[in-house]
Amino acid sequence: MRRAATAFIQWIDSDYCPDGAERMRAEPDRVDLVRVMPFVVLHLGCLGVLWVGWSPFAVWTAVALYFVRMFAVTGVHHRYFSHKTYSTSRFGQFLLALYAATTVQRGSLWWAYHHRHHHQHSDGPEDAHSPHVHGFWWSHIGWITSRRNFPTDYSKIKDLAKFPELVWLNRLDLLVPLLFAGAIWGMGAWLGTHAPQLGVTGPQLLVWGFFISTTLLFHGTACINSMAHLMGRRRFKTDDDSRNSFILAIITLGEGWHNNHHRYQGATRNGFYWWEIDPTYYGLKVLSWTGFIWGLKPVPDSVLEEGIRAEHAATVAAAQRAALAHPEYSSLKKVLPTAAAFAVATAASAQTTMPRKAERPPARRDVTEQAHELGAKTVPPASRAPDQP
Repeated sequence: MRRAATAFIQWIDSDYCPDGAERMRAEPDRVDLVRVMPFVVLHLGCLGVLWVGWSPFAVWTAVALYFVRMFAVTGVHHRYFSHKTYSTSRFGQFLLALYAATTVQRGSLWWAYHHRHHHQHSDGPEDAHSPHVHGFWWSHIGWITSRRNFPTDYSKIKDLAKFPELVWLNRLDLLVPLLFAGAIWGMGAWLGTHAPQLGVTGPQLLVWGFFISTTLLFHGTACINSMAHLMGRRRFKTDDDSRNSFILAIITLGEGWHNNHHRYQGATRNGFYWWEIDPTYYGLKVLSWTGFIWGLKPVPDSVLEEGIRAEHAATVAAAQRAALAHPEYSSLKKVLPTAAAFAVATAASAQTTMPRKAERPPARRDVTEQAHELGAKTVPPASRAPDQP
């Protein structure tokens, strides 16, 4: 009963840990059925479609809110709070945290803590959601139901924990989702009265715009935990099994270029090359033109060149394997490597036509550790440096 009471209180106050957060994090992995009930209710709410039906407006609202809030996950939870790949004002980061809270994926500080921990122990025994360590389903959905993964370790995110407004939002992480759900219901009720031709009602818009859209959003995000370490190609030789996947990049607005990201985490863009679609980066770039954010961090030239060399080596290896398997097409041994060599030479010549700025050799250590040293200092727009190409 005491355990159940603690779980119920934590629905309201996420930082409530009467036995201490460290003791909770030391528990073995297991599902806490009481604490996870809001998560269960979110999925069960999707069944409401059997009673409320559907309308084109409700369906398209669900689609729109999926992508609008996926941008909050990728561009705010991930690329700002977890990795600090761009800057904004203190008020700006509070607005970003409010926006990200509508995703119903806990608070931004909890999200950042777990993601930084993931990079530090990626695909190792301490990685909370590695499919290679814990299996597919645990990495996709099981880990978030475990009590040990519930508390936020503020000592690991000191650059963020010094802002009381962010801690407050993180602590009351159910408040914004409830207000958001109420706003969606109210919008549906208003449209049902003032625009009956849309055929939408309050309950219908609540089911589609909140329950269905949010559930899909969760599973879209979780695909990076479970699938981006199993499917796709590995351009860079990282210490984990992160992979690049075009399909996952579309589903998650650019997060599918996961191997790129694990190679260099400090860049604002995950799609390192122009042909790698990264809608989150495009959106952040446009937002930077307004002055709301600034200082978008580029991918170092040395990392880009490393990737090109890796692609060239992969092309040569593929041509050699093809020649061995099909001697009748042995001319491929010459054609494909030569074409790849031309591509590398073209890229290299393009780089030499422009003067390069001195850059620091990219370190393979987790750049999120450096965020603690930076202290998350905010820079006013007037004094910021211009974006690098």
